[in-house]
Amino acid sequence: MTDVTVPFRAGHEGYASFRIPAVVITRAGTLLAFCEGRAESAADHGHIDIVLKRSTDGGRTWGPLKVAANNGRNLAGNPAPVVLDTGRVLLVHVRAAATATEDAILRGRIKDADGRRVWVQHSDDDGVTWSPPKEITRQVKKPGWRWYATTPGHALQLTSGRVLVPANHTLPPTGTDTGAEARYNSGHCLLSDDRGESWYLGYLDENTDGYVNVNETTAAELLDGRVYFNTRNDSPSPGNRADAHSRDGGKTLVKPFRPQAGLTAPVCEASVLQLRDPDLLLFSAPADPAARALMTIRASTDGGTTWRPAFTVDGLPAAYSDLVRVDRDTVGLLYETGDFSAYSTITFRRVPVRRLT
Repeated sequence: MTDVTVPFRAGHEGYASFRIPAVVITRAGTLLAFCEGRAESAADHGHIDIVLKRSTDGGRTWGPLKVAANNGRNLAGNPAPVVLDTGRVLLVHVRAAATATEDAILRGRIKDADGRRVWVQHSDDDGVTWSPPKEITRQVKKPGWRWYATTPGHALQLTSGRVLVPANHTLPPTGTDTGAEARYNSGHCLLSDDRGESWYLGYLDENTDGYVNVNETTAAELLDGRVYFNTRNDSPSPGNRADAHSRDGGKTLVKPFRPQAGLTAPVCEASVLQLRDPDLLLFSAPADPAARALMTIRASTDGGTTWRPAFTVDGLPAAYSDLVRVDRDTVGLLYETGDFSAYSTITFRRVPVRRLT
């Protein structure tokens, strides 16, 4: 039995680099592993496609690489997939001109038409084919916002039927701070109450005091119905993670994001996943406080208030990750890793649930 496979390897299958993993399981039991296929380099801009591999045996083997979303020789990235109760797979993502670097966007040098715009596609055949993309930017991005990113990682459909996509944006700098260093990361989420036909903005966390700097965010619905948000925190507050809860399905936060110093991690994306049986909230991220290395799954039994280490993968370089419940006995971890660089492969690991409890 193969518990570790490598669906994406840098320099193979027509792409220089693969980054930003996301994974979901369809109602038919097919695993869909998404990431950005970066055609020419490992840079965050340029010619980037959203690529996909399918597994029908729980991640033990993977089918051929498919392009799920492309924007010509420009950028389609930050895949945020979610499987609906109807079986449809939604893929929310961002598009931008190949020349739209993060620095230029933060400095306001990119026109809106070339900047980060939001699109959605769907598949009704387990990820084999995809609909034409539909733009939803005006519904979910306010005028003046500069940088914009969905998740990274999987999105959610809540038990109410609402679709929730964690996201982040930046505000223009104020006063004398006009450069990219005056970056005011802010959090929000996209919501849909009609299974992706129309969208609107949920909570906004636009704290610009520099204490908690909300960036890439992941979410899970707890068994009590609250939504738990956990975010990368690029700030001087304790630790590099922050979290928050919502009692109204993501429309508002009970309190703004606050530091979560119980999760030791470098500045990096992470993933959360709520297991229903057993009742366990999982968190995956590198566990070295200063370097992207030591991929570890942590667990919480109190809705994210306290955490304990549950499973350490290894001591190798590692960066972005996403979690999925494969079956009753197995959790899947799709993550960036390699012997000498965190970005050599995107690897899939099957983790027994009993190892986490």
